[in-house]
Amino acid sequence: MATAVAAALLLTACGGRTTPADPAPSVSPSASERAAPPATTAPQTSATTPQSTAPSAVLPDPPVTIPDLPTPVAQGPVEGADVSWPQCPKGMGIPQKRSQGAPMPLPSARFVVLGLTNGPGFHPNPCLAAQVAWVKQRHLMAGAYSVISYPEKRHFDEFGGQGPFEAGSTLGRLANIGYQQALFNIRTMQAAGLDVPAVWLDVEPVNGFDWTSDTERNAAVVRGAAKAYADQGLTVGVYSTVALWQRVVGDLRLSLPEWRAAGETGRAEALRRCGADRMFQGGAPILTQWVEDGRDRDVTCPGGSTYLPLWFHTY
Repeated sequence: MATAVAAALLLTACGGRTTPADPAPSVSPSASERAAPPATTAPQTSATTPQSTAPSAVLPDPPVTIPDLPTPVAQGPVEGADVSWPQCPKGMGIPQKRSQGAPMPLPSARFVVLGLTNGPGFHPNPCLAAQVAWVKQRHLMAGAYSVISYPEKRHFDEFGGQGPFEAGSTLGRLANIGYQQALFNIRTMQAAGLDVPAVWLDVEPVNGFDWTSDTERNAAVVRGAAKAYADQGLTVGVYSTVALWQRVVGDLRLSLPEWRAAGETGRAEALRRCGADRMFQGGAPILTQWVEDGRDRDVTCPGGSTYLPLWFHTY
């Protein structure tokens, strides 16, 4: 992995899961993590005594580490798809997010972004290993995304003090919990045999596991997760829309590469989401998504195909 630089400077792309414009879009279900997390635990640091509760002191912006620019793998838009717990055989997963046996990607998909979670954080996609095998059998490019969610009460005691942030403040504890969500997802990937260079953070409302009305607290969880992925040497991107991002984290700007959603529209509308007017947190557009015939379909934004090796591992 090479130097830490702003993704927007490297990715001269143009432009991933809701309805057309900004009004409360309908979002297709996000996917999630594998059936059983590995037994091993990732290294964790003890929190230090807090000296300040100011967000700037507690939550430094996560660094973004991006490899050297690769050789282009394609010219023009490249189509792909994303799958997660909805595509697992019916009846799997947690009670609030039972799998649906939804269809897998079309043969036209050249890459697949695999969901690591079963909806909220700390709940793995129950058939991730089988989906990884599906991708490998077809020698496709594989990526990963993880839904980030506001912690349940039990997570404050369990994870609030485990991480690089000051545990004496609410924001610091929330950031530590977000950090641990990401480490849980990394262990989920390892157990499923999924090897990827990057992870997309899926930031949107999660039915049954609501975010708070305090966008500053919500943002602390997201920033903690982003830092954990970066600390583990992974490139980080963000999936959302303008409306969903503002609803969850307000005006937080991470300036990470973006995967933008267009909902149940079409490929043409999805590509329009690559425009500068659809930027939601200051990052360059890499992928865009639309929903068609029960499938989440994706396409690279103009110029984004050049950088596919930054986001996908080819099997």
